[in-house]
Amino acid sequence: MGRVDGRVALITGAARGQGRSHAVRLAEEGADIIAIDVCRDLEVTEYPLADAADLEETGRLVEKTGRRVVLRQADVRDAAALKEAVASGVAELGRLDAVVANAGILPIGAGRPVTAFTDTVDVNLLGAVNTVHAALPHLGEGGSVILIGSVTGQIPGFGDTTPAGPGFAGYRFAKQVLASYVSTLAVQLAPSGTRVNAIHPTNVDTAMLRNDPMYRTFRPDLEQPGWDDAEAGFTGIQAMPIAYVEAIDVSHAVVYLASPESRYVTGLQMRIDGGALVKQSL
Repeated sequence: MGRVDGRVALITGAARGQGRSHAVRLAEEGADIIAIDVCRDLEVTEYPLADAADLEETGRLVEKTGRRVVLRQADVRDAAALKEAVASGVAELGRLDAVVANAGILPIGAGRPVTAFTDTVDVNLLGAVNTVHAALPHLGEGGSVILIGSVTGQIPGFGDTTPAGPGFAGYRFAKQVLASYVSTLAVQLAPSGTRVNAIHPTNVDTAMLRNDPMYRTFRPDLEQPGWDDAEAGFTGIQAMPIAYVEAIDVSHAVVYLASPESRYVTGLQMRIDGGALVKQSL
């Protein structure tokens, strides 16, 4: 306990899923939290996103640990609104030590318009960059920037993503560029002592995985596939015999990268993927 005691961490996409897990785990280790989420659905995803009640629940869970929390609703695509949300949160909590750019969408499936690509890039790439750039002026010495990528962005190539569609192509492209962004920014910020790292999970058991468009993509042969129908396909991605990792598995890495334990770790592309990359690269 106390690995990030007295620090303040900012998390986007904090209302549920990975973002909530990161917020609670950091709070358990002593951090106060600035939790940001758009709290509304986006038509392109075809699965419901978190709402204001979800963000309030994240706040309740953080407060249950005894730490302070500031909740803000903002769209990561809106740089001005995001800067305002970050600045007001920092003003209320007094400092900023870590930023976790976690917000993301995956409108998977064939037959979608090219806006599935562009909307995904706007949220997953531009939104992440907006988050980091809004946070950088507030980060103190020894600050930590953590971007949540994906193992799919580590797999070489830009080939046909059918039947995953343009949304998945946008998702993969965004995660590929974020990995390069981390490597470049890490060098730029190293003289200041600020560290920049990425975490690349495989499938994570959240609403992004458990939804009808995802099931249909993995089982296009069925009219109404469910979780049980798609699970074998999920399992086939990893070398280890698992269908997914849990959000907490990613959160443990977030805590490490936000803490002084990783004070000399920067430019890292950390995979939590059950051997997915090594299997897919064979």
